[in-house]
Amino acid sequence: MKIPSLFIKTPKHRRFNFIPRHYDPVEEERKQREERIRAELGMTAKEKHELEAEALGYRQRIAGSFRGAKKTSTAQADPSAGLLRLLVLTFLAVWLIAYLHYGSIALYALFLIVPFYLYLKFRKR
Repeated sequence: MKIPSLFIKTPKHRRFNFIPRHYDPVEEERKQREERIRAELGMTAKEKHELEAEALGYRQRIAGSFRGAKKTSTAQADPSAGLLRLLVLTFLAVWLIAYLHYGSIALYALFLIVPFYLYLKFRKR
């Protein structure tokens, strides 16, 4: 095993700077067709820019709608669900420790506690 010294410079990896190029003939054909149609319709560069800006605004509205829906869906979550989950996990952890420490006595205690809890939960008020 080689131990690097303070006086010896360890070699570093070489960096490879490569910019990939991609040619899509379908996209190229689509762009040419759009340009030909715009030329036939007599659209100017300004009208073309306005059309692209309108499409961009449409995309931004869609993205904003998804963000807004995500915010409202998380806001509607029940805050007591996290507390209940924490209580259940704490109870299971304590029961597991008791089972490992006391053995089957903890199992019998679980069989007594669970029916009592279910009775309290589902009794008619």
